[in-house]
Amino acid sequence: MRREIRRSLPGLACLLLAGCGGWQSAMDAHGTSAASLKQLIILIVVVCSVVWMLVMIALIRALSRERAPRTAPVDVDAERVRRMSVFISAAVAATVIVISGFTVTSFFATRRLSVAGPDDLTVKVSGLQWWWNVQYFGATPAENFQTANEIHIPVGRNVRFQLEGDDVIHSFWVPSLAGKQDLIPGRPNELSVRAERAGIYRGQCAEFCGMQHAHMAFFVIAEPQADFDRWAEMQRQPAAQPADSEAAAGQQAFLSKPCAACHSVRGTAATGTSGPDLTHVGSRKTIAAGLFDTTRGSLAAWIADPQTLKPGNNMPMVTLSRDELLSVSAYLASLK
Repeated sequence: MRREIRRSLPGLACLLLAGCGGWQSAMDAHGTSAASLKQLIILIVVVCSVVWMLVMIALIRALSRERAPRTAPVDVDAERVRRMSVFISAAVAATVIVISGFTVTSFFATRRLSVAGPDDLTVKVSGLQWWWNVQYFGATPAENFQTANEIHIPVGRNVRFQLEGDDVIHSFWVPSLAGKQDLIPGRPNELSVRAERAGIYRGQCAEFCGMQHAHMAFFVIAEPQADFDRWAEMQRQPAAQPADSEAAAGQQAFLSKPCAACHSVRGTAATGTSGPDLTHVGSRKTIAAGLFDTTRGSLAAWIADPQTLKPGNNMPMVTLSRDELLSVSAYLASLK
């Protein structure tokens, strides 16, 4: 167990040094909104590049022209003044046309971020310092469930994210699927996402929200509808009962310590709401908002000293003996 914890620390150090590392690019578009924004980016870059080249050509030409020495009063050349007036008027008109074109195309590209339909899957995402609470809504309240920092969506279906900030302003951004949308306390926002290809897409908070802003990542997992339905059905189930004595001891320690006051594990007496829902935490790819992979070693390291791994987070230090730490990490890893 100690060796597993030690193995997790080098990877954690790399993540701390890398900040918000990981592959995410608005130019690697696999969503309807992202494709529209990519086209807008290319259009703006191309037009601005052409404008820049024309300005540079005009500047170089002006600087390279020979000027006759001024030995007499300068005569006003009416034809030259006319040509310059025409040139300046054309430049002003071109500027107005370019800016107007950018405004119109940006308007239509932005509208795609909030397109809603009757068959949309609705997912509520709340941003907190520094993690993401994700709530899925079913046909009845009994079908609702929560997870954290990992969002599953079906491919080819519009998903409407209801975004809210619970403490400060955050910003929800999955570059490969859609544009940014802010999460503002007291002001709900919406963002529509449609993944056109299955895959795992990294997202990031794009608004500075505190000292651990760079370590506030999440993953959107786009999968076929059948796979999504199986995942959702599994998430609705209560936590599995411990299968061995070590995990059973970990469950007892978890419920008897302050852990149960902050976290919820459905099917047990743990009903806290101030921390992430841990009902199926062992099935998630990462913990601590993408900080490091979900392994028993990383879970133990996080429980033992969360403030060293992610300074300033709201998880308090919980005093555990060595045996309690080992058993609690075994219990959480078993919650698949």
